[in-house]
Amino acid sequence: AAIRTGNVSKPAARPGPSLKARALRYLAAREHSRAELAAKLARFVTEQDAPDAVERVLDDLSAKGFINEARVAESLLHRRAGGLGNARVLHELRAKGVPPEVIEASAEQLRGTELARAQAVWRKKFGQLPQGAAERARQMRFLAARGFSGEVVRRVLNSPSHGDASS
Repeated sequence: AAIRTGNVSKPAARPGPSLKARALRYLAAREHSRAELAAKLARFVTEQDAPDAVERVLDDLSAKGFINEARVAESLLHRRAGGLGNARVLHELRAKGVPPEVIEASAEQLRGTELARAQAVWRKKFGQLPQGAAERARQMRFLAARGFSGEVVRRVLNSPSHGDASS
């Protein structure tokens, strides 16, 4: 697949932007973990690229501070934690390939606010105590599906003052 220009033979140009340009474009949109970027960039590796081209690009971006796992976790917590429970947020971090020590630090940060977040989500969706077992089960499923622990769900639905996070 060589392009002939006169008598000089040149290798075919890469179709589209380079791996580094693609990585920077992804990072400009939002924070990405190293594992996420590796998966996204792997689709664009061509035969002209070295076998370790993706790793070299990621090493270079990490060295320059463009890839930071703690920022990825912080960004996800900021975007998603308000409406989700600890289990769901931590699952999303694991799915993004964030290292275990960063996930543990995020879990520690989330622990103290889960009840207040669950009460806010419950208040926004329902606002009143369930009338009957079927409605109670529906409200419990709603909160559980968003990753709130069973204990927190029970505390939200048993709380006499649904406006106070200290109950």
